Amino acid sequence: MLGQRLEIRQGQGLVITPQLQQAIKLLQLSNLELDAFVEAELEKNPLLQREDAEPGGEAEAPAAAAETTDAAEMSFDDGRVSDADRTLDARSDDVYGDASPGERTSDRMEDVGAGEAQPGLNDWSRAGTGGGLPDGEGREQPDTRDATLWEHLQAQASQAGFSPADHAIALSLIDAVDEGGYLRGELDEIADRLGVALDRVEAVLATCHGFEPTGIMARSVPECLKLQLIERNRFDPAIQCLLDNLDLLAKRDLTALKKACGVDGEDMAEMIAELKALTPRPGAGFGGEPAQTVIPDVHVRPDPAGGWKVELNADTLPRLIMDKRYHGVVAAGARSDVEKTFVADCAAQASWLVKSLDQRAKTILKVSSEIVRQQDAFLAFGVEFLRPLNLKTVADAIGMHESTVSRVTSNKYVSTPRGVFELKFFFTAAIQSSDGGATHSAEAVRHRIKSMIDSEARDGDVLSDDRIVEILNETGIDIARRTVAKYREALRIPSSVQRKRLLRTG
Repeated sequence: MLGQRLEIRQGQGLVITPQLQQAIKLLQLSNLELDAFVEAELEKNPLLQREDAEPGGEAEAPAAAAETTDAAEMSFDDGRVSDADRTLDARSDDVYGDASPGERTSDRMEDVGAGEAQPGLNDWSRAGTGGGLPDGEGREQPDTRDATLWEHLQAQASQAGFSPADHAIALSLIDAVDEGGYLRGELDEIADRLGVALDRVEAVLATCHGFEPTGIMARSVPECLKLQLIERNRFDPAIQCLLDNLDLLAKRDLTALKKACGVDGEDMAEMIAELKALTPRPGAGFGGEPAQTVIPDVHVRPDPAGGWKVELNADTLPRLIMDKRYHGVVAAGARSDVEKTFVADCAAQASWLVKSLDQRAKTILKVSSEIVRQQDAFLAFGVEFLRPLNLKTVADAIGMHESTVSRVTSNKYVSTPRGVFELKFFFTAAIQSSDGGATHSAEAVRHRIKSMIDSEARDGDVLSDDRIVEILNETGIDIARRTVAKYREALRIPSSVQRKRLLRTG
């Protein structure tokens, strides 16, 4: 029979408190995002202040400050890794894969168109923010930046003699121009939005095509080049045919290109030379939003005694304290329960945030130190000695969960003698050895493939993907042809047929 009864049961479960959620969130923030988060907390919490601000009294430091030196010295002896504070080590499904990020290359038109790593750490939540501003900064300065492309075009539109309606159309067209100078909006959509005829928008665009730089506001590469050729009085049917077959030119298929254009080899060479003198991205020379410089979170330097020194970048660590004297004043002045609750909540939040920032810094340093220990050969000898590495290997070595390592390495950068790298750069897939030896890093294999192809111009021998597989197998790397092709395409390297054409044409 159905009935109601009261039972008491005992069980265990993991409860993620709001404070723990905040600490986990802090782990994956980049230094810029962390600075914005801290600024928001400073506005909300009157008990928080930066340590370099005007002192308000005794400051509460995190209870778990480490009693060690200011720098993290790498030790590669087989000691036991000290237990980490696991308050941030919550499981999650957002663990990154082990694949290495491919080389990042900008789009361009070719020719034409981490043993033990026991870091030392003082209270990093109170670390410096990089010092004061240089002389003169903080005062009003004249605007000396370069004009942006859009400002340049808007100025020309104001002087083009447009009627008020046509001027509004021109400004709408300029708003649709990308950084390269191309018009990316659809004309019919702009016409519908403005409530004008399509012919009128096209007429305004035709006038805008006369703006400087020549080729601006084109809707495609051929149209951009056409505008420049017209200005030079070099546009003819043969050139038009060449612009219609730029795909053949990119493949260096000169035989098919000469047949399509109806010209001989001498004329084709002259036409190609004319295209090479043009600018396929007319807007690229103008100022835009300033690029954000990557600021490393960790510095790695050679240790004169041997090994590597791993240090946190104090410039990226906010200096936060809780003003205990001010807390005492406002707590004594609180009368109602609402005021007392507000003061208590602010004190708890400030204390937790200071401790969370300290924990975040310790975790970043610990993970970075293990990565450096694992990849010391890369730092010493170069990318060909990059070892296969995954999140689980680092997590097991430092006694944390993979998700914690994943968050720590997200949007974090390390400065090394070989350059600045994202921490995820050091996590690469493993490629088996053909002789049963140690595995090879996928990033190292990609570098070797690129080096082999780069030497083709010097040796005069173009290597096919099959030949590259044979050479790699001879050096103990077991790799399939389709993998070589995938790596080559990721490196933006043409096929062997296309490279042969490039060599023949010089």
